[in-house]
Amino acid sequence: MADYHFVYKDVEGASTEWDDIQRRLGNLPPKPEPFKPPPFVPKVDADEQPKSKEWLDAREPDELEDLEDDLDDDRFLEQYRKMRLAELREAAKAAKFGSIVPITGSDFVREVSQAPSDVWVVVFLYKDGIPECGLLQTCLEELATRYPATKFVKIISTDCIPNYPDRNVPTILVYNNSAVKGTYVGLQKFGGKRCTPESVALALCQSDPVLNDGQGGSDSSRDNVIEGVRRKFIEKVVAQHEERDEEDDSD
Repeated sequence: MADYHFVYKDVEGASTEWDDIQRRLGNLPPKPEPFKPPPFVPKVDADEQPKSKEWLDAREPDELEDLEDDLDDDRFLEQYRKMRLAELREAAKAAKFGSIVPITGSDFVREVSQAPSDVWVVVFLYKDGIPECGLLQTCLEELATRYPATKFVKIISTDCIPNYPDRNVPTILVYNNSAVKGTYVGLQKFGGKRCTPESVALALCQSDPVLNDGQGGSDSSRDNVIEGVRRKFIEKVVAQHEERDEEDDSD
C-alpha cells in the first residue's frame, strides 16, 4: 500500500510545491536554510607580509631578534627594529617590580643587600595592627605601581631587626649598591597621619633619585623625578577640586 505521507525531496534545501502548501497551512515545520560552507580565505603567511613600522610594533622581542637578517635590504626598518627591540627590553626591565614584595629575615641579604647596583630598594618595616603602618603601606603600594623600576619590599620589623621597638614603626630604609642611603622613622617626614603617596615620594627623593618609573632611560635625575611627583600632586589636587565643585552643583 502506498505511503501518501511521503514528501518527495529534490535537492538539499529544495522542496516540492506540496511542501510549500503544507508549510503555509502549518502542517510542516519551516524549511531549513540550505547549508552554505564558509567562504574560502587563504591562510596568510606571516613571512610574506609586507614589513612596516606597524608590523614591527606587533612583534614580540624574540620575533624581532629573528628578523635581524631579514631586513638588511631596508636600512630604515632595520634601524627601527633595533630601536623597537631596545624599547621592549627597557620596558621589560622596568616591569620586573611594580608591587611591594613581602620578605623574611633570611631573604634580606639576597633581596636587598645583593640587589643590582642600579636598583634602589625601599624597605618597609612594619607591624600588623598599627594604624600608621597601614596608612604608609597604602602610600607605598601606589608608589610601587607608579615606579616599577624601584624595588619595594616589606618585612616585619622584628624579623629584620631583633627587638626593634614598636614605637619606631613604621620605618623605611632606603638601600642602593649594598648601602643604606636613608632612614625614615615614623610618619613625621611624610606629613604625619595626613601623608599621601606624593608627600612620601617627595621625602624619599630629597637627596637621591630613589623613585624610577623606568621610562626615562639613563636619565634618573633627582630633579626630574621630583618634578614628576609635583606634577602628579597638582593633578590630584585639581581633580579633587573638580569633584567638590560637581558635588556642590548637584546640591
